[in-house]
Amino acid sequence: MGSSRAHVVLLGPPGAGKGTQAGMLSRHLEVPHISTGDILRDEVQRGSELGIKAKGLMDKGELVPDDVMVGIVRDRIAGADCAEGFILDGFPRSVPQAVGLEKLNGVIPSLLAVSLAVPLDEVVERLGQRRTCQGCKAMFHETLNPPKVAGVCDRCGATLYQREDDQKDVIEARLEVYQRETSPLLSFYRQRGALVEVDGTGSANEVFQRLVDGLGAGA
Repeated sequence: MGSSRAHVVLLGPPGAGKGTQAGMLSRHLEVPHISTGDILRDEVQRGSELGIKAKGLMDKGELVPDDVMVGIVRDRIAGADCAEGFILDGFPRSVPQAVGLEKLNGVIPSLLAVSLAVPLDEVVERLGQRRTCQGCKAMFHETLNPPKVAGVCDRCGATLYQREDDQKDVIEARLEVYQRETSPLLSFYRQRGALVEVDGTGSANEVFQRLVDGLGAGA
């Protein structure tokens, strides 16, 4: 895939597998995987002003304000490693954020949005059993992708934990926000002829093959 196609936005409900697919696509295309969720969680861990504000919102399943998110993305994609492209995971999450991204990236008319479609009942089940590594941020699933040793990351040996935003009441709030704020993005990108829709069910490798086929990337 040439650099003209290496600017990708991954869309889909929480738990659709955006982080997993973004990592795989990043390695395939050799461009950075930018997870705004990871950036925010790092700020929370550092106890920065942004982190404190973001934590209160994230713990309730709410979105961080658009202007804050646009600023985070603006600063990140200005990095030299993004010169040939990037994979955005977790941004944009609303039409105003998508408009802000367009203003930032007027030089990237070829940006494509990939929507991972997963039934909401499957999303709830995925998130409820998801566990995250405190060290390398690797994701596991207690049933579909369990660690070799319970509670321990296969990759780095750090402890696995359940994120606060993966608990049932917060999951329901996150899905409500997704339906209200993020679903309209599908129409936004469809109207621009920039939407690729991919079935997000099945194994990670199966979904990845559909994703690269949809992008014309070739596996």
